[in-house]
Amino acid sequence: MPDRGAAGSTRTSYARMQLGEPHEGWRRVIYEIAFESDTPAGRLFDKLLIIAILASVAVVIADSISALNQRWALAFEIAEWFFTILFTAEYLLRLSCLRRPARYAFSFFGIVDLLAIMPTYLALLFPATHALIDVRVLRLLRIFRIFKLTAYISEYQALLAALVASSRKIFVFISVVAMVVVVMGSLMYVIEGPEHGFTSIPVSIYWAVTTMTTVGYGDISPQSPLGQFITSLMMLVGWGTLAVPTGIVTTEIALHHRTGKGAAAIPGLDREGLRSCANCGEEAHSSRAQYCHQCGAELPQSE
Repeated sequence: MPDRGAAGSTRTSYARMQLGEPHEGWRRVIYEIAFESDTPAGRLFDKLLIIAILASVAVVIADSISALNQRWALAFEIAEWFFTILFTAEYLLRLSCLRRPARYAFSFFGIVDLLAIMPTYLALLFPATHALIDVRVLRLLRIFRIFKLTAYISEYQALLAALVASSRKIFVFISVVAMVVVVMGSLMYVIEGPEHGFTSIPVSIYWAVTTMTTVGYGDISPQSPLGQFITSLMMLVGWGTLAVPTGIVTTEIALHHRTGKGAAAIPGLDREGLRSCANCGEEAHSSRAQYCHQCGAELPQSE
């Protein structure tokens, strides 16, 4: 189940800073249930939504099995419409309770919510004729519901923070690897040639990628002694290549857990025990602070 402290503060800060708080009344009630987890109703909503997401994904997976589909086709159809209506109501309620609903609609989770419900409605617009048989592939987009879980589990946020913090290092590393495979692929094209399967430089680069990553499908293999020697070197280099990005991300995760600095990589992600300003979204206020150090607005005092 979700971490109540970290996950709750993450969602609260994100909603207040990016989406805007609602007016008073029923919109305030919906906002506190759907976007905040520091109330019993909000925590219960999160738990029920997680169960619904997992159940809907299980239905999608089971529906793809031919034997189960033939026997339980009607039950799967009813379940699919139940989850579609349920997630549609959730999506509309989220939009209705915000002052700036467009920001949520075009955010990551807003797009995921839309993708989760869109395929079922699109299936109504396109009849299942032979010419449009491939439209059924759109229903696979329902699997995007699984990404909704990332909004409720704090470990996802920690991993995302580590990936964001290490993105530049990983990009530089991948750039170096890309240059190596291009050079080695071009070299093997010259050494082996079309007679040994290296029919073009792109094909040779494909061979270099599969060799560097130690996949080695075997559909293309060097025949000359020099080519085999170069291949052996690339295999040995490949072992170290796979370990580098793992080490980069692991270091950032360790930093996140040790100091909490990794959380700063994502806007709206609060460290445990700190608060955000509801007026400007400024983070990292002490629990004893009374006013925002950025805009001067009064901070809500914990009871």
